[in-house]
Amino acid sequence: MEINRSISQAAWVLLSVCVALTSQERPDDAGGWWLDSDVRLQDEGSCNIDVWDGSSLSYQQFIERYAFSRPVVLRALTDNTKFQLLCSKSTLLREYGSRKVRLSTANTYSYRKVDVTFQEYVEEFLRPQSSDSLGSDTMYFFGDNNFTEWQRLFEHYTPPPYFLPRTSAALSFGIAGPGTGVPFHWHGPGYAEVIYGRKRWFLYPPDKEPHFHPNHTTLSWVRDTYPHLPPGEAPLECTIRPGEVLYFPDRWWHATLNLDTSVFISTFLG
Repeated sequence: MEINRSISQAAWVLLSVCVALTSQERPDDAGGWWLDSDVRLQDEGSCNIDVWDGSSLSYQQFIERYAFSRPVVLRALTDNTKFQLLCSKSTLLREYGSRKVRLSTANTYSYRKVDVTFQEYVEEFLRPQSSDSLGSDTMYFFGDNNFTEWQRLFEHYTPPPYFLPRTSAALSFGIAGPGTGVPFHWHGPGYAEVIYGRKRWFLYPPDKEPHFHPNHTTLSWVRDTYPHLPPGEAPLECTIRPGEVLYFPDRWWHATLNLDTSVFISTFLG
């Protein structure tokens, strides 16, 4: 079952229009991560990836149709309500505020690393992405989690049940501001779930390397490159929300763009 989402007029610096949400537009349940001064990117784009309710797609269908061939979005596949509550801003700051987290630069290769406390990251680094920033200028909390320190949180997360043969799962947790994201890169297969906020994904198959600069942000790619792509070079894309999981196969190129302040977790299958 494929679902298309309408394309709305882009907001904020994405297309040089700045929009701040009013209190009436405040998300119903943002876990405290949405602020009155926050800015959100309004353009969710289209969704040209198959979307399934988790109960409608069997494991055998997943293996045959998607596991080794193309991405898919799965809804209500697991119930992570408790995990979502534990990921509220106040709870994470109370439980993990003094703990060190490792930040990576938000470019393709993520070479530079910086260690700060989680509270310092939230208060000093967690902000909207400037449209003219380079990936090497943006510090991103994702991927370099100390599993031992975060284990009490991770043990409440239920990963997607559809595993690939002869693989094991590794969790990676992140929080990032609107306009941030990671430019195109590839690795092994996995799942990505949004806990709070919205994350827009762009994907290409392994044999179709996208046109991008490894140190330019996804935000600048969406603004400067995407609108000029020929129809045959447009990516697969979809914006995922809380309760939705995106599966990406092995070696698929992908880039991400956080439309809001977003909390998210990935399950890498290695």
